[in-house]
Amino acid sequence: MKKYQQLIFIILPLILGLSNCTDALDMAPDGNMQMDEVLSDPDKVEGLLNRCYNNIPQKGYSYWFFDALVIAASDDGYNSEEAQGIPSSGLYADNNSASYHHIRDAHDGHGGGNTDYWTRSWQQIRLCTQFIEVIDEAAVHRETDRGRFKAEARVLRAFFYMELIKWFGKVPVLEATVPFDADFSTMTRSSVYDVAKFIAADCDAALAEPNLPWRIDNGNDAMRVTKALALALKTKAILFAASPLHNEDQDHWEEAYATAKDAVTRLKANGYELFTKTTQPDVYGNGPAAAFRQLVTQNADYSATPRDRETIFQVRGGDVFVWHIGYIGSNMANTYKCGVAPTQELVDAFETINGQPVLDLSKPYLDEKHLQPNYNTSNTMYDPNNPYANRDPRLGETVLHNGSKIIFDSKEVTIETFTGGAHAPSFDITNRSSSRTGYYHNKMVTPGSSGNRQVNNSRWKYYRLGETLLDLAEAAAEANHLEEARAAANEVRSRSGMPDLPAGLSQQELILRIRNERRVELAWEEQRYFDIRRWQKPDGDLNETSKWFTAMVITKQSDGSFTYTRRNISTNPRGGWQNRDLLLPLPLNEAATLEAVTGEKWQNPGW
Repeated sequence: MKKYQQLIFIILPLILGLSNCTDALDMAPDGNMQMDEVLSDPDKVEGLLNRCYNNIPQKGYSYWFFDALVIAASDDGYNSEEAQGIPSSGLYADNNSASYHHIRDAHDGHGGGNTDYWTRSWQQIRLCTQFIEVIDEAAVHRETDRGRFKAEARVLRAFFYMELIKWFGKVPVLEATVPFDADFSTMTRSSVYDVAKFIAADCDAALAEPNLPWRIDNGNDAMRVTKALALALKTKAILFAASPLHNEDQDHWEEAYATAKDAVTRLKANGYELFTKTTQPDVYGNGPAAAFRQLVTQNADYSATPRDRETIFQVRGGDVFVWHIGYIGSNMANTYKCGVAPTQELVDAFETINGQPVLDLSKPYLDEKHLQPNYNTSNTMYDPNNPYANRDPRLGETVLHNGSKIIFDSKEVTIETFTGGAHAPSFDITNRSSSRTGYYHNKMVTPGSSGNRQVNNSRWKYYRLGETLLDLAEAAAEANHLEEARAAANEVRSRSGMPDLPAGLSQQELILRIRNERRVELAWEEQRYFDIRRWQKPDGDLNETSKWFTAMVITKQSDGSFTYTRRNISTNPRGGWQNRDLLLPLPLNEAATLEAVTGEKWQNPGW
């Protein structure tokens, strides 16, 4: 192993020195070593693999001061703390630059600042690549470990390349560790398709490894990657590459469809299925969307016969954390603040129970400011004067609206968002306790939670079968496999008691329905932020979805009835809707250095 003696890791020092714990992911490195010392000790080799798991971003309410930032930056949510100096407020004021961006550099449990998404991902990619290069000559406790460890490093490398695609688009593909004295003058940003193919190759290599499991069935191995994650990543990568923002006018939808179909087939063949029946009706009730709510508020279990067979990959540490935040707020006892609240635009997305959209999905609003809804004339069930009746059951499990009933501090509370009601919205930007929209977040909250204790202890679910099914539905529709697209979407809808998408929809109609299904099913799971961006052309913007937002103002009449009026949350457009906001900027110094070395443009458009 002499050739590795000088291979000291510089970007992230090899800090190794292990505890007695046998769980590889619990080993805590704590000292500098030469590589041959590491590779000669099986425990230290596992510690080296452990470093590959670093920097998986925390999600949910883990951003600075409990800001659900990625949701607040989509069109699904609006943060009540607009004037409080948190990342969302900087985004809303359009106060971003390549030197500091409130999303790229946000604190999410990893420190922010110099450890932005760009830097973190590249650090981890180099660690994974180095591990792949050295593991064949490393000492291991069991020979079966070698193949599994290498496969894990490949899946993790794919995971971090996928993070780069999502946030930054085109990036270099580095198949091997690059010497620190290398000539970087020929380095280029590869197309998203080429990066996706590299991700797919890593995933295929991992899938071919017999010792990489399909599912983690031991809590000591929580968060270790699996073949299931490899399939989900491969599907997601090709989906992004086929999307308008990234496809460079090439048609990759047939490949995206074939990849997603293969993934769903193999996942189901290896025990993955939708979680369709609640195991705790005393907590979640027996409503059609009870299982949907339980899925997102409870940890996936680690067992050979798990309760939750849907979750593919969940974070090991760091709760979703909705304690007093983003739930009811509104100045009630044992609450803290409102945080991010659902927009009227999100509420509009939920169909009525007959399966008809409320709005015309081809043009949801007749005006730029969303004050004039363009109602779907085929929907005879929706009543603007009783807007929350007869809606998709997922609405009530996702959003608290006027008339919703919850158990809070051991008593039933009826939500009153009408003017003068106990939970009325406030349009005073200094009021952080009340919703700015007339709604409150509900999806990630365990029903019956008390205000004086944490109301969700689940880990963030990065990938689940429901999402991969919707990836298949989208790719199949775009590739004109319309019946398979409908079938995949209908499988997800049926979990919550929604009727099938109608037969006979045109391709474009079906694409719009599936896009809307993604919004409803995946709300508050940090998917919408990326969806509305990747569906744009490179010269597009988010003017239609992310410039103006509306709230519902409800007035209670003397006879107990209500009137409903839409109003804009702010008199000014919200920041983050321009063409440049389709992708994050590369760090200013990084882009400048690379441009000086290569003579090519590296920075994303508009920054």
